[in-house]
Amino acid sequence: MFTEKDIDQIHDKGITLDQVNAQINRLKNGMTHSDLLSAATINRGIHAFQNEEIAPIIQLYENKKEQLNIVKFVPASGAATRMFKFLFQFLKRFNTAKDDIKKYVEKYGDSLIDVFMANLKTFPFYGEVMNKIKEETPNFKALSEAEQYYVFVKTMLDENGLNYSFFPKGLLPFHKYGNTYITAFEEHLYEATLYASSEGKANLHFTVSEKHHDYFLKELQKIKPCLEQSTNVTFNVSFSYQKEATETLALTKDGKVFRNEDGSILFRPGGHGALLENLNDLDADIVFIKNIDNIVVKEKNKEYSKYKKLLAGVLLRAQNQVFNYLNQLDKGDFDDADITAMAYFLRKQLSVYLDSDFGDLSFEKKAAYLREKFNRPIRVCGMVKNEGEPGGGPFWVKDANGEISLQIVEFAQIDFSKKGQQSTVYKATHFNPTDLVCGMKNYKGESFNLLDFVDSEAAFITMKTQNGVDMQVLELPGLWNGSMAHWNSIFVEVPVETFNPVKTVSDLLKPAHQAS
Repeated sequence: MFTEKDIDQIHDKGITLDQVNAQINRLKNGMTHSDLLSAATINRGIHAFQNEEIAPIIQLYENKKEQLNIVKFVPASGAATRMFKFLFQFLKRFNTAKDDIKKYVEKYGDSLIDVFMANLKTFPFYGEVMNKIKEETPNFKALSEAEQYYVFVKTMLDENGLNYSFFPKGLLPFHKYGNTYITAFEEHLYEATLYASSEGKANLHFTVSEKHHDYFLKELQKIKPCLEQSTNVTFNVSFSYQKEATETLALTKDGKVFRNEDGSILFRPGGHGALLENLNDLDADIVFIKNIDNIVVKEKNKEYSKYKKLLAGVLLRAQNQVFNYLNQLDKGDFDDADITAMAYFLRKQLSVYLDSDFGDLSFEKKAAYLREKFNRPIRVCGMVKNEGEPGGGPFWVKDANGEISLQIVEFAQIDFSKKGQQSTVYKATHFNPTDLVCGMKNYKGESFNLLDFVDSEAAFITMKTQNGVDMQVLELPGLWNGSMAHWNSIFVEVPVETFNPVKTVSDLLKPAHQAS
């Protein structure tokens, strides 16, 4: 199937032929859908803490964090293009000679453009766009209202203007304080000082696209000195790209390897599951994971950050007990009552179902079984009440071996043609806003190899189009889905107010993104 030139291309990416053939087989055999047993709900997979319980858990984290190596991990490679989708449509459709905004909204049913234009001065980028317009369009005030609106949007998006759609979300004006604006990137640095710093240092790692790396570095050099002075925290910021070895190939509709016009194999980024490699490279005790666009203005951040400390406290509390049990198992200092206590903790606190034959195992085999179940990375995931936002949901899932576990499942992993699966989805009460705290080391202080805990069967297969040609595309198991399938998971309810993503530019008008 592959020529010598193909094999050289494959090896140059750091991929083996076996891996490529496995990808082809996966695409041809189809994806494995998750087998949902039930939705995880409060007291059945999701922990809900009362106000009086939260303070001591936070205090546990506060007491220990100065001895911890903490990293905040922020996926930040996504371009902002989708934020401006309706504005690109506006530029294509709007006729400045014939249309006004009211006619346009009536014609295309586009209420987003109406909201956008009515709130122009509220957006954090308004001043920057107007300054650019003054440079490029000196007769702006003489234009009709329709022409002014068109020029404003064109100046924002056109590559000869501010070219906002080229940049990642992290580098766009996100929040306005007085007459100045700051980026989501800067807000994430500030946020790290509230819960993810120790000994006066904050370590942050951003995964970015290679074409944007220099822009992030330039922004960092601009904001770092003032931010360090105002927060009295030193920032250690690092960057990485998705590794080429995590790229995947695609197949045509008739099952052939999809190729570029020059005959080379088309390899595509493997989705956010590829970032497991980047996460695995970090040397940290605990890692907070949060998306670049889920960030709020400073005064709200101070309030909401306590829930990040809550998640971290829950993690440390669970780790303390797990590490104690593993040390006890190593020393051989345990009896039947200890085995029972360990099994109870595993089931009630880590939501791990024991094999049905666990009770029939010998004393030694029970100990070995518990050791294997305990000695895994732990993640504590915030879960918010489902109010219609997209996102992976928490479910009890049964795998091919019959094991039942708590998982975050994306809609793409669910077979909606099965009524039972569909009805289970509709019973879900919460979803995952990508709000995780991860325990990256074992009880001996050694880093886990995170690649050992992936469910490779949880890969995604989707249909895409390139140059008008359909293709089947393979994505790696999602970072917080299949890539963490064999971690120990604790799900904790957090307020929905802590989830404030910016999927469309109009989301910047929401209260969470407006400084008072």
